[in-house]
Amino acid sequence: MPPSAASAASAASAASAASAVPTHPASLRDSDPHDRRAARVLAVCQALYTSSVSIDLTLTGLVGYTLADDKALATLPFSLITVAAALTTIFASFLMARIGRRAGFVLGAGVGALGGAVSVWAIFHHSFWAFCAGTATVGVFQAFAQYYRLAAADAVGVEDKSRAISTVLAGGVVAAICGPLLAAWSKDWLAPVAFAGSYALVTGFGLLSIALLALLYRDAAPVVSTTATHEAARPLGEIVRQPIFAAALANNALGYAVMMFVMTATPIAAVACGHTIGDGAAIIQWHLVGMFAPSLFSARLIKRFGVLRVIGAGIVLSALCGVLALRSTDLPHFYAALACLGVGWNFMFVGGSTLLAQSYRPSERAKTQATSEFTTFAFSALGSLFAGQLLARFGWTTINVAIFPLLAAAALATLGYAWSRKRQLAAEGS
Repeated sequence: MPPSAASAASAASAASAASAVPTHPASLRDSDPHDRRAARVLAVCQALYTSSVSIDLTLTGLVGYTLADDKALATLPFSLITVAAALTTIFASFLMARIGRRAGFVLGAGVGALGGAVSVWAIFHHSFWAFCAGTATVGVFQAFAQYYRLAAADAVGVEDKSRAISTVLAGGVVAAICGPLLAAWSKDWLAPVAFAGSYALVTGFGLLSIALLALLYRDAAPVVSTTATHEAARPLGEIVRQPIFAAALANNALGYAVMMFVMTATPIAAVACGHTIGDGAAIIQWHLVGMFAPSLFSARLIKRFGVLRVIGAGIVLSALCGVLALRSTDLPHFYAALACLGVGWNFMFVGGSTLLAQSYRPSERAKTQATSEFTTFAFSALGSLFAGQLLARFGWTTINVAIFPLLAAAALATLGYAWSRKRQLAAEGS
């Protein structure tokens, strides 16, 4: 399933995507200290945002069950996070094209802080629908925060894009480990009302993000050549038909769908297979570490081996998750499968984001990123929603078999881009 065009992979990562983004060699410079600081600020904001979402992941289902009169609606507040994120993604991209990334990120963090406060109020007043409103606003926060990695990538040259993306995503490592612990630690802060303190912490994370962005982050102009700056924007249809965009979207959207599909079903499947609720939570916690920890070195792997080879390794690892899960339902296989899934997602997502950042001209940034992020969120939401239904109807085996066609589609899109780059390089050589 991994891309077999290995010879094209290293060439593709070393060469600029000239056909998609006319980039002058002079723009392939190392990022300056301002750009590196901006990436670090965004990494801290990524950690704060991931911590907020982790608290919601840990507690929202339980709080929803406590507040809902109709227990069938207990998971609605959690679903609204993803739905609100998907609905806001396109708006967020075009809004930031007008007011700037800094202002947009501050707005997103402010909405997230408001969402935490609304959730606290809802818990105190035992209002299920107000709690739904609070969790939905966290989805808006998520929609804006998804652009952190792309903001860092747009500020640097082609050779530094994967490093900028990895730096930002690495901010999720601490949050992946500490998020569930923070949720448990803060749930009794506002006793005797259980869980309100955890959502107050979400408000605190949002406010801290606002302070960091307002004081330390500045918008950076995209690193492009003069030629690229003056080129007219192409129609969206022309952009999405590029092999580089197809490969980027396939790895981002399908990789996310596979990850959410299996991750959502795992805790339920683990309990059904005789393991404890604590075992299920621990499996997910280490899966989250697997998702973000590779960001500490994935950019180096891309620089050394090429973006397509790293994407191929991600597809193989994601497929290995299915193989391990099908072999056994004992606890070590659950841990190993979800660890492979986390690392595989990271390689596919960092690689896909690197390709995405090379697929558009500056004048095309808003609509291209909006299209990619909306599609990614939509596939993520579908993966999450279908996981429970398929698990209940057909079982854990079907869940893991179903991921292979999706990964095959991502592999084919990646191979298509590798083949197109090989042809382009051959044409340029002749």
